[in-house]
Parts: sequence; C-alpha cells; structure tokens
Amino acid sequence: MPLIELKRVKGDFGFEATDSNGHTVRMDTSPESGGWDFGVRPMQMLLMGLGGCSGIDVISILKKQRQDVKDYKMVISGDREPNVEPSLWKNITVEFHLYGDIDEDKAKRAVDLSINKYCSVAATLQKSGSEIQTKVFIHKV
Repeated sequence: MPLIELKRVKGDFGFEATDSNGHTVRMDTSPESGGWDFGVRPMQMLLMGLGGCSGIDVISILKKQRQDVKDYKMVISGDREPNVEPSLWKNITVEFHLYGDIDEDKAKRAVDLSINKYCSVAATLQKSGSEIQTKVFIHKV
C-alpha cells in the first residue's frame, strides 16, 4: 500500500508530501488565500498527475508500435465548477505534442487508449464528472 507523509514546512499552508521512496512534492495555496506560493496547488497537482499517467501510457504504447518518438510535451488546461464548494474539475483539455516520425493514427489511438482505458488518473477525474478532451499534434523532425 502506498504511503504518503505530509508535513507543514512553510507558513500555514506550505506542505511537503513525501512518498515511501523519498520523492518529495511541495504544495501551497495562493498568496491571496494566505499561502507563500511555495508550491503547486493541490488541484493543479491532479492535472499534473493526469499528464504523468497518460504520458507514460502514450509513450509505452508508441514504443511497442515501434514509433520513433524524439520528444514529447503535453499542455493541460481545465475549468473548475464555478461558485460551489468543493469546486471540481469540469472540463479538461489535454494537448499531446509528439515529435518525430510518428504515424498520426497510431498516436491518436494511443491517446484514446490512455484516456479511456489505461490511465487511472483520467478514470478518477471522469468518475468525478470531468470531461476530458484531447488534441494530438505531430511535429515531424
């Protein structure tokens, strides 16, 4: 079972979370809410987790298909529910930028498999009511 330890290390809301392997992430709230801009906002961390989870899937799938991925970038944005607490992610857009000699249909299929089948973070967000839209861009290098 994964173990996460969270400690307050700066001001009232500056936290460091450490996993059982010693990897550390900093979190905080905005200065307007009393934070120090010490780290990532927890809700933004969900989008980062989506990127990491899906990125691992997409690269793994494309490697198995012998696609030559020279570089990879994702741009993730989202809108949260307005005027409610808690304010969940409602609409999320994920842009996949793949660089190399990559078949566009294979890339789109890999993205679809990740978001709709393999990525646990995507499934978690979708079950909370988030709609995840994807865009795939192939950059030949």
